[in-house]
Amino acid sequence: MTKREFDLILFDLGNTLIYFDGDEVKSSALAALEMTRHLINLGYPLQYEDFSKKFQIALQSYFKKREKDCLELTSAYLLREELAEAGFTDLPAAHLQEALRAMYEVTEAHWKMGDDTFSTLDELKREGYKLGVVSNAADADDFHRLVDFHNLAPYFDLLLVSAEVGMRKPHPLIFTLALDFYKVPPQQTVMVGDLLGMDILGAQQAGLTSIWITRWLQNPSQQADRLDIQPDASITRLSQLPALLKRWR
Repeated sequence: MTKREFDLILFDLGNTLIYFDGDEVKSSALAALEMTRHLINLGYPLQYEDFSKKFQIALQSYFKKREKDCLELTSAYLLREELAEAGFTDLPAAHLQEALRAMYEVTEAHWKMGDDTFSTLDELKREGYKLGVVSNAADADDFHRLVDFHNLAPYFDLLLVSAEVGMRKPHPLIFTLALDFYKVPPQQTVMVGDLLGMDILGAQQAGLTSIWITRWLQNPSQQADRLDIQPDASITRLSQLPALLKRWR
């Protein structure tokens, strides 16, 4: 095994440090309904089910587009666009924020802490590694609420999310920002994540060592990606990471 010396370990958030235990399709539909209900309660005369479905369709279209161009326009931008099309312009930012919070509260309830996350992070801290998070998310508030709710913030000096950066993994910009922050070269950096086409490909393009965690692997597209994207290593559980790093050293 090739000897490698690492100073910095970057983690994805969803399905790496925490995992989703619900039905994504049902949760997304319910979340859109809750968002629309909140807007109606704020005084916007929307058609409850019609606007919810329209927003879901817009979201899916946006998700497909951002996978190609890596641009993160944010869910707030998309909601403002959909409301403008419905005839509501110049909305107070607070109304958008409240409506999106109502939407994301539905999905946030399904994110759970991995049973070996804290123990693994504790061990890595004791070993002297610098730790950071680099995550794709369309809403920065949603991302930070998840981090805070699960008490993850104290472990990391940097929490980078695409909704604030404007670019998504696998674009190298978000990785470059992390390296610049820590002043660590890519050769001394590891990226740990669950998505081959985002975390692993992005790490490789930025010159980082890539580790694929497969514990919560559910996406069928991963099987197609496996033909083209090969991580430097794979682990089934986060708790296997410290031993892997020691073997490399």
